[in-house]
Order: sequence, then structure tokens, then C-alpha cells
Amino acid sequence: MSSAAPHSGRSAELLVIGGGIHGCSAALHAARRGMSVIVLEKDSIGRHASGVNAGGVRRLGRHYAEVPISQHSMQIWYGIADLLDDDCGFQIAPQIKVAETEAELARLAARAADLRAMGFDHEVMLDRAALRRLLPAVADHALGGLAALRDGFAQPYKTTFAFQRKAAASGVRFHEGCPATAIRRDADWIVTTPQGDFRAPHLLNAAGAWGGRLAGMLGEPAPVEAIAPMMLVTNRLPHFCDAVVGATGRLLSFKQMPNGTVVIGGGRRGRADAASNLSEILFPELRLTAQVAAELFPIMRDAQIVRSWSGVEARMPDDIPVIGASARHEGLFHAFGFSAHGFQMGPGVGEIMAGLIATGGTNAPLAPFSIARFAA
Repeated sequence: MSSAAPHSGRSAELLVIGGGIHGCSAALHAARRGMSVIVLEKDSIGRHASGVNAGGVRRLGRHYAEVPISQHSMQIWYGIADLLDDDCGFQIAPQIKVAETEAELARLAARAADLRAMGFDHEVMLDRAALRRLLPAVADHALGGLAALRDGFAQPYKTTFAFQRKAAASGVRFHEGCPATAIRRDADWIVTTPQGDFRAPHLLNAAGAWGGRLAGMLGEPAPVEAIAPMMLVTNRLPHFCDAVVGATGRLLSFKQMPNGTVVIGGGRRGRADAASNLSEILFPELRLTAQVAAELFPIMRDAQIVRSWSGVEARMPDDIPVIGASARHEGLFHAFGFSAHGFQMGPGVGEIMAGLIATGGTNAPLAPFSIARFAA
């Protein structure tokens, strides 16, 4: 590992806009390549998507275009404690998608076959007996499922802060409460903020739900929608589940934490307002999420909800992110719009982006994620 190149004041070789897991990961990996890096965050590190997500370290069920990057990122997750000097709360645990009908079971089997044809074998089918060995408390009507047995989960804030600490220790300079109000280009990129101008020859847009606005400022707009995922936590229950569980035909994802509480989410959304940084929980929707959990796991019928939260994340129209070099400007790069499933990919995308920025090339299959797909 090389040490970061020195920089001073407000100049560096790379400016990163956005202090979520993708921005912090890219900053760390760029510093490990010897680049000087400054991260500009309009609020605080991990304030938005990286702090409010469910923490799933999930390859299961990914868009086919994401699978190679997700696989690469998983290898980094397995060594995350050594990389960051922090375990990030990461635990290997099966991720399981439960089928409740024969049609859902057939759909999962078709997906597993597709992945095998692509050369991936991390998703395996579970028949009724195998499902019950892994989920003894699952409802009687569940027929089987699809599982990635060596996926897992981690603590989102703990992970993002660990990336920041390690990046800072590697020479990365962080500026919080530092929104980009204007961007221009002369010999370098110059980002104007209330703390003054910052400049660098390379600029990475990792601004999450605000990434589309930033891209628009740079002449290549992307249709980012701000969404508000909702999560809830129950009281402590007797131990009944070691997996992260989703449903195939309904919106649900949950896991039981080591302290017995159950964290439930899975896709129902509240209201998000990126302009104000605010999100609103819609309790009728949240009740439906809890209802599905209780129907799949009868042991949860008497659980009490003790806490819930929401936040602002980014969603793209095709539900896959923008990752890669700008289609218009030399020295500009994007990594945003992870559509509520970017946490697991953070370590891998950061490493890929750092390599792309440092060397000008990558072997990662980034073509499906090009911002050019939104060009008029």
C-alpha cells in the first residue's frame, strides 16, 4: 500500500462530493493508490442513504448487471475488519427469499438457472425441507426459497464511519457542512462552497439523491428520484432467525439482531423531500410491512414496534445506479443513484472508481451503468 500524496489548502488530485459509503470508500481507495483527496459533504458523513438503510450485505436478487460488481464487493466485505480496523458489525448470514406460491418458486428457479448460465453459483434453491432447516419459524404455507448462504449484514453508520476514519488516517481531508454551490472548469475542476473554492483535476460525484442535480450542473442531467425507505424495530423476541429474510411476491425484508430485536423494512416508502433534507413516515404503509412479517413468521404476531425511521435515498428509473466516467467531461466521474440497494456495493464500487480515476481504465463491467443512457 502506498501512502497518500501530500496536498495543502483546498487543492488535491481528487475532489469527492458526497460523504456516504461510496464517497468515503472511493476516497480511501484513491488514497491507498497515492492520490491526495478531499471529500466535500453538504451535511455530515453518513447523514442520508448510508445511515438509514437496513445494512443488508446482499448479493441475492441483484439486477444481473450488478452481479459481477456485487461479487467483487463481497470479497472486500469478507476482509472488511482488516481493511478498516473495524468489524463494522459485519456478520455472515444467509439471505433468503421465501416463495409462497408455486409460481414464485418457479420464478426463483429460473433466476438461479440464469445465474448459473452466467457463471455464478452463489444463489441456490431451497426446497421446503431445506427452507425449514434454515428458518424453523417460517409459516407452514411457505414452499421453498432462494438463498445466498454467505451473504450477511452490517451496521450502516458504523461501516461508513469506519471508511471515513481509515480514509482520514490515510490522508484524506473531509469537509462537512460544505455544499457545492457552483462548479466550473479551467485547468482543474473548481467547486465553490461556503467554505471557499476547492480544486482538483479529478471530480467524483457521489452525491446520492442530490447526484442528479449535481450532474445537471455539469451538463449531463440524470433523472434521480428522492425516495424515503422506511424501517422499524421490534422489542426483543426469543431467538428464532439467523438469516436475513425477504418475500418473493410481497415487499418485505427483515433480520433478527443479536440482541433479539427484529429490524423490518423491504421496500414500502414514505415521502422524501431532497430540497429540505426531510422524509416522512407513512404509518399505514409501515403497518402493511409489519403485517407481512407476521404472516410469514407467526412468532412475530405479538411483537411490539419500539422504533421506526426513514431517510432520503436516490432511485433511478431503471433501478440501477450511475457508475463510471462522465460522457461529456474529462476528469469527471459519477457514482450515485443506488436505488436503495447500494450499501453492499460500497466497498467494491469505491475500489473500482479509485482505480478508474487513478489509471483511466478498469476491467469492471460498467457499461450498463453509464450516465450516457439518459442522454436525450
